[in-house]
Amino acid sequence: MGALLLVTHGCKEFLTVEPLDRLTGNNFYQSRDDVEAALANMYSLFFGKLSESWVIGSVGEARTGEMRASPEHSDVNRKKVVEVLGKNQLLLARNTSLYNDLYHFEYISDWRDYYKVIQSAGILIDKLQEGIPGLSTTETDRYIAESTFLRCFTYFWMVRLYGDVVYYTDSYHANPLPREDMVSVINKCIEDLAPHKDKIPWTYGDVALRGARASRGSVIALLMHMNMWNAGFDLSHRESYYRQTAALGQEIVTQGPYRLLPMTDEGWAEVTKGRSEESVFEFYRSINYGDNVSLIAAFGDHFLRWPYKHPRQDNFYSQCYYTAEYMERLFPAGESDDRKDIWFENMLADNGLFTARKFGLNVYAGDNESTNPDNTYMIFRFADVILLWAEALAEISENDKAIEALNRVRSRAGAAPYQGGTGGPLKDAIFLERNREMFGEGHRYFDLIRTRRILNAAWTAWPLNLDQFNRRAWTWPIDRSALVNNPRMVLNEYWLPGGGGS
Repeated sequence: MGALLLVTHGCKEFLTVEPLDRLTGNNFYQSRDDVEAALANMYSLFFGKLSESWVIGSVGEARTGEMRASPEHSDVNRKKVVEVLGKNQLLLARNTSLYNDLYHFEYISDWRDYYKVIQSAGILIDKLQEGIPGLSTTETDRYIAESTFLRCFTYFWMVRLYGDVVYYTDSYHANPLPREDMVSVINKCIEDLAPHKDKIPWTYGDVALRGARASRGSVIALLMHMNMWNAGFDLSHRESYYRQTAALGQEIVTQGPYRLLPMTDEGWAEVTKGRSEESVFEFYRSINYGDNVSLIAAFGDHFLRWPYKHPRQDNFYSQCYYTAEYMERLFPAGESDDRKDIWFENMLADNGLFTARKFGLNVYAGDNESTNPDNTYMIFRFADVILLWAEALAEISENDKAIEALNRVRSRAGAAPYQGGTGGPLKDAIFLERNREMFGEGHRYFDLIRTRRILNAAWTAWPLNLDQFNRRAWTWPIDRSALVNNPRMVLNEYWLPGGGGS
């Protein structure tokens, strides 16, 4: 893979500081401000990938098959792309102009900006290890930990998207490399990141950085997610992954500064606004800082209507909805759960009256402005970590602790404590709770993959068969630009002509 050139993205605040060119070598890395600018560019590059398309909805949610285009909406034909994605017809979605002229799925296939983050992190780590004037040993260690987190997080994100990826950590990599087995990549990332866990603080003096800047909690959450991903594929070592996740979960739950905010309109609006005590890692965005993102980038855009989405005359109906069958499975009739009322309106409508107000409580625009609510991009939050911890505990038969963790999330939601059995029923209950709690946050499809529930029609409207799963039908197509200057590179076979994808 050829050497990568970095670009900048304009915005405001830490995520969006306008940095200098950090590929100028020793002339650039001369101060703490230079380090901050380099880190800002990494966050900004990744933020740009989240902002250019409906990536969270497309890759983490829609492919499970429960979404439908609202027949009442004026743009129903283009919104039927959610049904195409739900049947895993990624090539049809990407190659049909009706859909792709709006959604630009080719951006999701293009991994070059991810590698710019990876290379930028490697260069900064090298410079920090060489020594930068004015930084103490503690500060240097913290910056190395943060850079390593961003590199490993990017690899983790890419693995879930593409499966096997090209892996390297040297700064100015130029020699062509083949794609490496994803389990190996994740194990290398765990080995790379784990030694830095205690060298980065839980919190910063400036509360405006809470969640928006990587912390010890962010590192722990990523290590937990990486271990749980590998547990689904490296079956002979799965107990070791579960035990590592359980230990990490114990640490963040008992020692971390996080808490579950009240399940009220006000409490949940604080979570989705960002920088809350529930945020473990996020890409913060705010209209107050002029953050300019595509209208379709926000997950909630498809599932909100007036008065949560403007302008009024164009948004009498939500663009899409989740089927009543699926929503009833999440929230059975007769079972108390505050999330039903706080997060949804017309939850069982089976039409454009369905509203996911979970993403609509930070409305800031006037009736004539075509805008979305002022929400951040939540990546890891405390409820996610608790439930991942519960899942790992159940897998190693620490059932009492698993149930206690599960009930922490259910209690916040006003739901009854879990009363079922251990073993399979408990594991299923925790998985279903993740489906409820993490609704629309980009986790569901990946949870189905790593637990192999994607093979079971009881858990998804569009299951894969074992042959499709083994041939990586769950991946996303990789753009052909990845082949340039790399004769050792191959694309995802399932999405090539004759590979079975459609």
